[in-house]
Amino acid sequence: MTAPASASQSFPRQQARTRRFTLGVPRSFTVARDHRRLAWLQSPAGHDPLHRLLVLDLGGDDAPRVAADPRLLDVDDEDLPPEERARRERVREAGGGIVAYAVDDLLSVAAFALGGRLFAADLAAAGGAPAVRELDVEGPVVDPRPDPHGRRVAFVREGALHVTDLDGGSPVCLVGEVDPDVTWGLAEFVAAEEMGRTRGYWWAPDGTRLAVARVDVGPVARWHLTDPADPGRPPTTLRYPAAGTANAVVTLAVVGLDGSRVDVAWERDRWPYLAAVTWQPHGPLTLLVQSRDQRETAVLVVDDRSGAVTVAATQHDDHWVELVPGVPRWLPDGRLVTTVDVDDHRRVAVDGVPLGPADLQVRRVVAVGGDAVLVTASRDDDPTATAVWRLGLDGDAEPLTDEDGVADAAGDTTVTVTLSRNLDRDLPHVEVRSPSGTTVLPVHAETPSITAAPTLLRLGERALATALLLPSGHRRGDGPLPVLLDPYGGPHAQRVVRRRDAFLTSQWFADQGFAVLVCDGRGTPGRGPAWERAVAGDLATPVLDDQVAALEAAAAREPDLDLDRVAIRGWSFGGYLAALAVLRRPDVFAAAVAGAPVTEWRLYDTHYTERYLGDPTVDDTPYRRSSLLEHAAELRRPLLLIHGLADDNVVAAHTLRLSRALLEAGRPHSVLPLSGVTHMTPQEVVAENLLLLQRDFLLQALASPRRG
Repeated sequence: MTAPASASQSFPRQQARTRRFTLGVPRSFTVARDHRRLAWLQSPAGHDPLHRLLVLDLGGDDAPRVAADPRLLDVDDEDLPPEERARRERVREAGGGIVAYAVDDLLSVAAFALGGRLFAADLAAAGGAPAVRELDVEGPVVDPRPDPHGRRVAFVREGALHVTDLDGGSPVCLVGEVDPDVTWGLAEFVAAEEMGRTRGYWWAPDGTRLAVARVDVGPVARWHLTDPADPGRPPTTLRYPAAGTANAVVTLAVVGLDGSRVDVAWERDRWPYLAAVTWQPHGPLTLLVQSRDQRETAVLVVDDRSGAVTVAATQHDDHWVELVPGVPRWLPDGRLVTTVDVDDHRRVAVDGVPLGPADLQVRRVVAVGGDAVLVTASRDDDPTATAVWRLGLDGDAEPLTDEDGVADAAGDTTVTVTLSRNLDRDLPHVEVRSPSGTTVLPVHAETPSITAAPTLLRLGERALATALLLPSGHRRGDGPLPVLLDPYGGPHAQRVVRRRDAFLTSQWFADQGFAVLVCDGRGTPGRGPAWERAVAGDLATPVLDDQVAALEAAAAREPDLDLDRVAIRGWSFGGYLAALAVLRRPDVFAAAVAGAPVTEWRLYDTHYTERYLGDPTVDDTPYRRSSLLEHAAELRRPLLLIHGLADDNVVAAHTLRLSRALLEAGRPHSVLPLSGVTHMTPQEVVAENLLLLQRDFLLQALASPRRG
């Protein structure tokens, strides 16, 4: 049952309080290998940030039950180990309580950490209070994971990997070093931030060994983040691999419970990035590795007894090979599942042979089974919609969700959980499909206090996916409206999608008196490899040109758009794009709000930046072409820069350097520093007031038509 919004609660406050309406939505699903149970995380209400662990016995009539409730445990979850705080920042975790857990194969036990303490929950216990116990181990504990048979649990403590029996006993350190620059069992920064690999160890299917990543950050430059609001607090030292500088040295070893260790030997000089690791019951230990320039990947099969590797597959691209979540995987019959780019389509491949309809753009491989592969994919003629597809190994294919919305999935090809959104409803729809039937899981999220009403368009000669939002009740001819562009506009993210809740903030701005335009230009996902690679060597010109083209095409269709009063706002890459717009095109844009913008790409990380712009120590031309600092003297319009001083992703130096360059050029501008705020803005009051401040700035900047 969904909770209604309070009549007196403003939308900015409601959005901040509900963590953008994510609270109360089921997430982080896990299906038992025997398909008897399903586990997931969910907070009990749309304004409650504490997530609980729930379990559903499949095939029965019982309702979901709470397996672990953080409120019943005497834990201060705000007191987090630095490694856990960093992990949450990498995955943009806005909630609290149990935000991550791991289980054994049969979902008989779950392990999780709260406040650095280790807990285990009995998932097989039926009825009564949650059966949760704290394990007597010294903390702080990070990333605990039971073995596949539910007898032991491994965890990381102070950079070393430990294991303890779930039935009691003293923990044993399996592998670790005294060197403070070396950790075992944790993902390095670029793996977690850019590759989607947030873990650093993997149990063998038989539960007797683990593949463990060793990370040496010794070569990585030290950066220091200070809190000017608390001058007595020492700075936080951050190992940040900026473009063109040294990465962490990442290797892998197979470590036995008996203390044995076998190092995995692969050509690290050729493939230094460890992008993915999988160790399936019906497959060998398998790695996906990538070259520093990202133009080549290789699937490596590891002999876990000797550490020797065999190359199972390679892929090359003249620009970069895209890392697709969920691969590589192995089918039960021993065939390898990967993705390939064929005729400008990203497709699933089985032993190199494309599978499924040729007009799909595969986004993610969810699961593989004996007769099918489960993926999320878009039709190539509509990147705004993403459905869950079952691709049969016999050539059959069927969508499991409607193709007019946005859906994701978890589980496997036998028990599949789908989470679907569309333009007709405010809240997601969650279904569990199993051989015994379909179960709808309750969603406890709050209903937004406003209703977004985007009009989706395809504009200009490039058929740019665009959404237009007008003030509620506005009718054509009511009068000219100032225009606000509200993009992200960069790689790996879309803003124009067929889900109503994606446009809530844009609708709120529209209701403040703007015509809001949201456009996904070149470089954004879903339209094929060539569209993504159109930004190679230049992150500025194509993305800005597409925003201007969408604006002009929209104004040709909608006469109420006032092109003398056009502003732009954005965060992260969107912040970069907003600042870029007023610097390069003051003839179009009258004002901009740039939140956490990348202003100098040499200050951003290796894996992201070098993918698009190459190595600046070899050729810095793409960096100068894409830099905002090069254009500081050209500012003629109001610009508000916003940055969290605790941001360890896009560090505050980006905004400070641009501000200095603007000041040296004599260009007035505004800067809002956010003390204690990271790349996210989860603090309720901060998130609310940021929207209000942006609104007021933009309304003032556009109060009179642009001149000159």
